[in-house]
Order: sequence, then structure tokens, then C-alpha cells
Amino acid sequence: MQPSLHKLLISVDTPTVCNAIEVAQGKRGFNDFTRGTMLINEPTGVLVGYASTAKIAAVAPSEEPPKTVRARRMAYYKQISEAPQPAACVIEDEDFPNAIGAFWGEVNTTIHKGFGVAGTLTNGVMRDLGDMAPDYPVVAGSIGPSHGFVHVTAVNTAVQVFGLTVNPGDLVHADRHGAVVIPPDVIPDLERAIRKMQDTEHLVLGPAREPGFDFNAFETAWEAFEKART
Repeated sequence: MQPSLHKLLISVDTPTVCNAIEVAQGKRGFNDFTRGTMLINEPTGVLVGYASTAKIAAVAPSEEPPKTVRARRMAYYKQISEAPQPAACVIEDEDFPNAIGAFWGEVNTTIHKGFGVAGTLTNGVMRDLGDMAPDYPVVAGSIGPSHGFVHVTAVNTAVQVFGLTVNPGDLVHADRHGAVVIPPDVIPDLERAIRKMQDTEHLVLGPAREPGFDFNAFETAWEAFEKART
């Protein structure tokens, strides 16, 4: 990813990216986004990165030997520590929609930030809202007080988060609106598409924010907006 694109992506929200993907594709119908309402620990937080994935569970203890459970957890942390930058941690909680174990709190956000990870996307639980690592966005399915019997069940695999399939290495953009996976074929054109979309929207937003805005001004602005979109 070009540094200029990375800088731009962390400055815009996920709906902007979702719309810009359609601009780059030249059509509507982009479908690789989350469904439903998600929560975020930092209202203005934006997560941009290549997915490093895993699955967890917490309602019941693992039935595997403790050595196996520990080895998989250490393999997960090693994977995260070596993930290509910018990295995004994407975790599927297999207990969803009845997830109870908060893998994300003060300890894990601090560890992951220390590894250089940009943030986390999960359908699972977060806690320690006042003590999470600063500037480490966590877009999660719920908030809860307990870690339950949380354990890692799989690493470096395709995961599902709120209807979105994320594969290892996918480029993810997430914020308080949810998340999208950016198609690889649009990445070279995405910066231009974001700028074009912003300029096009300003044709309506600019006049609408001016004093005396009325239907005639709207009609003129909307005509210019429609022409710019074609």
C-alpha cells in the first residue's frame, strides 16, 4: 500500500471507503461489509490494515490438553508479532451470538499495540473500556465483564465477523460503522476514487451549508452532482 493511500484511508470513515470502492468499480453492489450494529472503544478510531486472523471460544473450557491450548495461543501471538504492517487483528468468536469471553481489554490491546498492530475487528467481547491501550481501536460485537474460558481455537484462517468473510492478508477498513474488505483490484485506483467522491459530494454539501439554501439552489446543485457522477 502506498503511504499516501494509507494516510488517506486513516483520515476517512468506512462509509466513505465503501462508496469509493463503488466509484472505483464503476457500479453499485459492493457487498463485502459487515451487517448489524457494532461497538467501538474509541468513537473516532479508524482501523486500517492487512488482516491477521484467528478464532476463539470462551463459553466452555477447551477439551484439548493444556499444552496444546498454550501452544496455539503462543502461535497466535507469534503470528501477530510478525504480521505485515499495517496489520489488523481480525478475530471470530465461535460462541457468537452468545459470546461471553472478553479477549479484548487492557492486557491484549497493550500487547497488540506493542507489536505494532493497528487495531482489532471482532464479533466477540471487549472490556476494560477505561484502561485499553490508547489509540488502539477495537470494533467489537459486545461489551462484557468476564473473560470466561477464552482460548484460541484456530489461527491464520478465514473468519466470519458480522456476515463479513475476512481472509488472512485482506485489506480491512473499520470504524464505528462496521468494516469492509477492500478488493485488491481497486487498491491502485482507490485514492483517486476517494478524492473524486469527496469532490462530487461537495457539489451538494457546499451549497446546502450556505445561508439561503432553497429548492432552486438544491436543484442546480443536484444537477451538477448527477453530471459529475456519470
